[in-house]
Amino acid sequence: MNDSQAIDLLEELVRTPSVSRNETRASELLVKRMATLGFDAEVDEAGNAVGRIGDHGPRIVLLGHIDTVPGEVPVRREGGKLFGRGTVDAKGPLAAFVSGAVRAYASDNLACRVEVVGCVEEEVSSSKGARFRSLGPAPDACINCEPSGWQGVTLGYKGYLKAKLELAIPITHTAGRADGVGARTCRAFVAIEDAASRFNADRGRLYDKLFAHLDNVTIHDNGLEERGVLEIRLRLPEDLGPLAAAQFLAEVLPDWTLSTEGGLAAWSSGRTDPVARLLGRAIGRSGGRPRFLRKTGTSDLNVVGPIWNCPIVAYGPGDSSLDHTPNEHIEIEEYLAGIRVLTGFLTDPNLASLARATPSEYRPAT
Repeated sequence: MNDSQAIDLLEELVRTPSVSRNETRASELLVKRMATLGFDAEVDEAGNAVGRIGDHGPRIVLLGHIDTVPGEVPVRREGGKLFGRGTVDAKGPLAAFVSGAVRAYASDNLACRVEVVGCVEEEVSSSKGARFRSLGPAPDACINCEPSGWQGVTLGYKGYLKAKLELAIPITHTAGRADGVGARTCRAFVAIEDAASRFNADRGRLYDKLFAHLDNVTIHDNGLEERGVLEIRLRLPEDLGPLAAAQFLAEVLPDWTLSTEGGLAAWSSGRTDPVARLLGRAIGRSGGRPRFLRKTGTSDLNVVGPIWNCPIVAYGPGDSSLDHTPNEHIEIEEYLAGIRVLTGFLTDPNLASLARATPSEYRPAT
């Protein structure tokens, strides 16, 4: 697979819409393309695109996602960039892994058994595709296909909690002194932000802080009572899991009814992770300087990490600050550099050591 073909693969995938829960066309397209490239490919029961290639060495799962958030970004090549929804998050990394695996296989130096998975529903709280794959046998190692920049290796992601808080009070006349539910709802989110600020007071890194994001607020009444609803999302550090975060909210707003709609604990690997080390060497051999990152978002790494408990990091070309934006695009040279790194990683004879690797610094948050 040459550079032009690799770019065409990504553009074709980006041109195929795949908003979460509507990924069928894109999954079928990727499976068809992988089959023509030499993969044993299929759409699994969850709707994931799965391709396997290679017959010896450790089994390495390259776990990406094929779904995108809504929002049409016109697909075009311009100024050395490919624009379109999913170019960065995360069809770019996924197509790079397919291309890198094909090149490694064609070189006769593929040092592992590769399983590429384009998961469905990563961008929504269900994480349906990753949860389905997590039920299978754990691989020897995993790379989560997410944008880190071609010289970056992501060691961990924060967790999250999605929650709804509701308060219902009898309607009072606006001429009275009692606060209505609208004012109380506004103050409630401010109280959450203030509590998060106190939690963060002695924490320096963004990765270690608690963030509160207001997804939606509604105020309505039925003529007898008025109800305020806050829909929020907390981004969680490693030492605050979803259950503890729910308790945190309950203590901040004890008069509100709390329900949770999904959550994941943070997950982090250490710099001694064998996949991180081997990726770092591949970046160096490609002329880069490896950087090791921890992200403030959440990914399917958080889903499979604590279940598979194997060496696992995230990697992929692309600037993650462009995720979900109207200007989403990937630098074509960045994309091609990521493919070179992945090809070098997958042909590294040191991958044989992963078959004997044991977990060391894998820390699920409690």
